[in-house]
Amino acid sequence: MTEQSPYTIDVQVQTRFVPDQSRPGDNRYVFAYTITLRNAGRLPARLLARRWQITDANGKVEEVSGDGVVGEQPWMRPGEDFEYTSGAVLETPVGIMGGSYQMLADDGTEFEAPIPTFTLSIPRTLH
Repeated sequence: MTEQSPYTIDVQVQTRFVPDQSRPGDNRYVFAYTITLRNAGRLPARLLARRWQITDANGKVEEVSGDGVVGEQPWMRPGEDFEYTSGAVLETPVGIMGGSYQMLADDGTEFEAPIPTFTLSIPRTLH
């Protein structure tokens, strides 16, 4: 049996295309993504900042970083979830995102929670 790390944040992602805000004729594709964070560690922790890398199908890369998420720096006890929804605008109908959250555990330890790379795609674009 493996001992649970005190510093573990599980990240789940759901995405959707937002057609009413997109203009494909102008190469504007809007996507929403909902992130669910779960503190799977042994210590409470606060999300301090995020760092994203967004890549469209043309290979254009955008780096985004900043404090918190959606104006918040949530503090989560072990077993607690935090969910938020945000968005991204691409020039292509397909792209990928990934990155990390910078976390601070209650014992003063800073650690990174990786965000698994995920795909943004308009429906019926990828098989």
